[in-house]
Amino acid sequence: MGATSEPVTRWLMLVFNLPTRKASERVGVWRKLQKYGTLAIRNSGYLLPNTSSNRERFEWLASSVRGFKGQASVLQVHAIDDLPNDLLKAKFQEERKKDYSELIREINSLKRSDSSFSARIGRLKRRLEEIVEIDFFESPLRPKAQAALYRAEKPSAPRRGGRRGAAKAEFQGRVWITRPRPGIDRVSSAWLIRKYIDPNATFAFDKSGDAHPGAVPFDMYQAGGFGHEGDRCTFETLCTHFAIGDRKVLLVAKAIHDADLEDEKYGRTEGVVINQILKGWADQGIENDEILQRGMDVIDGLYRSIV
Repeated sequence: MGATSEPVTRWLMLVFNLPTRKASERVGVWRKLQKYGTLAIRNSGYLLPNTSSNRERFEWLASSVRGFKGQASVLQVHAIDDLPNDLLKAKFQEERKKDYSELIREINSLKRSDSSFSARIGRLKRRLEEIVEIDFFESPLRPKAQAALYRAEKPSAPRRGGRRGAAKAEFQGRVWITRPRPGIDRVSSAWLIRKYIDPNATFAFDKSGDAHPGAVPFDMYQAGGFGHEGDRCTFETLCTHFAIGDRKVLLVAKAIHDADLEDEKYGRTEGVVINQILKGWADQGIENDEILQRGMDVIDGLYRSIV
């Protein structure tokens, strides 16, 4: 018989107790658990994904608890019977959603005219780095927080082609560049570009457009190209700038807005389901080009289904 492979240990759990008189030490441990991005599992313990850095954090914290005359154990957990892995990941994402939402509110409250602007934006940049470090499952709000911070730092950055009714002739035969692992806004924008702006458009993926001079950025963080404007997602921005008035496209735009910005502005849920499918494909390791093409086919199906 062949050797049976060991099950993958997905999680680490810290369980501990401290003497009741150690109130200040308990607060100190709790603050570190918050800093590490742990998920409290009822009254059983605190959970983190099983990585080398998280193991080191829990081992040091357990050692500290024992130094306070308490008891602590670090457990390696394959699965929790009534909390499937997908549900646990969603709970981690929900915790980071709270962090990102608060950060975005703070960023949006910045005023460049304030004397404290530089100090505040420096602090918010550090806070973003801290959240990203414990964002183990890439919250959908991460790119929105990054984009908000970029806009706050460079509010006057011009957008290439960024005028209402932009001439399609300027955008024929171009390469359009966006970030890897395309989600609902980028996939639908690519579909819109092919259908209404340039049927021969080609697409590239990079975290920065600098490596592709001449390409038209869309839904990127840096200046130039087409992206979020005001409360509009990139798909809506393209519709505005290229004066696309197709009734069915504008209905699709509402679904994309609600899925991408998660503000329930239009009460449309179709895009939410599509976005989950795109995330599933990305998690499977499917290539960017393949995700984009599959997603564009789905968006085309949504468009054609509208009567």
